[in-house]
Amino acid sequence: MDDCVFCKIVKGEIPTHKVFEDDHFLVFMDIHPMAPGAVQVIPKKHYRWVWDVPNVASFFEIARKIAKAEQKAFNTQMVLSKIVGEEVGHAHIWVYPNPGVAGDPKDFEGNAEKIKKELQ
Repeated sequence: MDDCVFCKIVKGEIPTHKVFEDDHFLVFMDIHPMAPGAVQVIPKKHYRWVWDVPNVASFFEIARKIAKAEQKAFNTQMVLSKIVGEEVGHAHIWVYPNPGVAGDPKDFEGNAEKIKKELQ
């Protein structure tokens, strides 16, 4: 979709700090983070709603994988997720640690590296 900000991120037209990527999904740092390490998990192909994503089990498995990495990276058991869909017209899942965790929410590069390290 030409005017979708998330599609532009997938195409590389808008820079981002990637945390995870495979053939079907992309995880990147949220530019308006609710907490250090806040990310968006999106399908690379444009779908309007999360419930329209054909391989939704894989979508949620990646969100779970990211949440587990965030638990370790930010030393917290509480990792939150949100699925609203009104902000951007592209299916997405917010995954973010407890907003009370220590760190700078705007340290996109540093927070992305912390999560990536725990994904290995």
